[in-house]
Amino acid sequence: MRVFHGGVLAAALALSLAACREDPPPPPNEEPPVRWDVVEPDEALSGGEGGTVSNTSAQAFSQALPALTLERRSSFVSGRGVFEIDWVPAPASSSRADRDGLGPVFHAVACISCHPANGRAAPPDEPGSTGEALLVRLSIPGTTSHGGPLPEPTYGDQLQPKSIPGVPAEAWVVVNHSPRPGTFADGEAFTLQAPEYVLEEPAHGPLHPDTMLSPRLAQPLYGLGLLAAVSEETVLEWADPDDANGDGISGRPNRVWSVRQGRTVLGRFGWKANQPDLEQQSAGAFLGDMGLTTSLFPEQPCTSAEQACRDAPPGGAPEVEDHRLAALTFYAHVLAVPARRDVDSPRVLQGKALFHRVGCAGCHRPTLTTGTLEGHPELSGQNIRPYSDLLLHDLGEALADGRPDFEASGSEWRTAPLWGIGLTATVNGHTRFLHDGRARSLMGAILWHGGEAEASREAVRQLSKDERDALLTFLESL
Repeated sequence: MRVFHGGVLAAALALSLAACREDPPPPPNEEPPVRWDVVEPDEALSGGEGGTVSNTSAQAFSQALPALTLERRSSFVSGRGVFEIDWVPAPASSSRADRDGLGPVFHAVACISCHPANGRAAPPDEPGSTGEALLVRLSIPGTTSHGGPLPEPTYGDQLQPKSIPGVPAEAWVVVNHSPRPGTFADGEAFTLQAPEYVLEEPAHGPLHPDTMLSPRLAQPLYGLGLLAAVSEETVLEWADPDDANGDGISGRPNRVWSVRQGRTVLGRFGWKANQPDLEQQSAGAFLGDMGLTTSLFPEQPCTSAEQACRDAPPGGAPEVEDHRLAALTFYAHVLAVPARRDVDSPRVLQGKALFHRVGCAGCHRPTLTTGTLEGHPELSGQNIRPYSDLLLHDLGEALADGRPDFEASGSEWRTAPLWGIGLTATVNGHTRFLHDGRARSLMGAILWHGGEAEASREAVRQLSKDERDALLTFLESL
């Protein structure tokens, strides 16, 4: 038997009490708390090993997946050619006959017009101005036979501010702004700019009195193939439509119509996850933005009020051949994601920890793993960091457009991926964010959030100036 005497016993008791005051180890079967202020393995590889490029130039969003073979890189170049084509009205001269069919009414003459350098377009900035990059969706209450938005009867589902000769353009959209001042908890002031949209010179009379307008900017194209490769089961892991866990976040999927499959499927792309795949999104943009038919959408959406539109000569049947639609769809699948910068910077790590602490990661899911996507082996089995859950979330009345889109309500939006967002100024020369570009900075985008994100927004508003700057430094590293 071991016996302690006098001072030896006192010392032993002191050591024992000190040990009791230390934090106890986690109970068996309970994971220790995650630390977000440390660098994670491969954290810089936003697009995984096969989908990330180290390019921070103005061409950062225009790079092919590094895993592409030489032959498939040739297909990438072909797709880029379709992406950059300037389309012209029909009938065109023989030298331009391979790119005619533009219109009769349209929004832009090329894909790249609305997706500059495959990145984010900017809205008009001057008071009372209009611009090419901003489009306006139209609908009235009710749904189509497949559950989609019901087009406005005179002007269709998208306002077209341009037209070919002999066909009247539909209307102009003018944007005005009004200030919304506010303050952070430490007293620093900020001002948000609330947009107002006015339709001028409607060519065919007034719109339906119950018309719902939704202004939209084109979204970035890089990394879309990786998101397409995420399995439906993975997307639904975080779905919590009834907020069963009580955290105030109730992300849910959109269910939309697939023209190719002839059935309702999971929506993945677009501001409200209203597109099922990149082929349909590309074909929809050809038709809606440039007035170009495809085998997927073979009819022009000219309404009964637009006789000149209906009488205009076509550029073929369809105007975009299947091989061109396939080339553009392939191109959209294989654009790589730029790598993170400064992932080991103490300031970035501080900001990352704050990002998690205030709850932003509740919707902006940091990591996903891709499954298998037929025809795209380069996209399979990648550990990616898009900072999105691809689900719909209610972001409150301040951001609501009031226009339902399939199962998305007028205040719900798909969580926008954040990867690459820190290079927006470098690539596109601006820092305008959200669906209509109303936010003039990353902090402005945060401050516009409400609804399910209100608690996180208020947590950010309570941060100190130093903490806010660290949070922004983290976001700029993405």
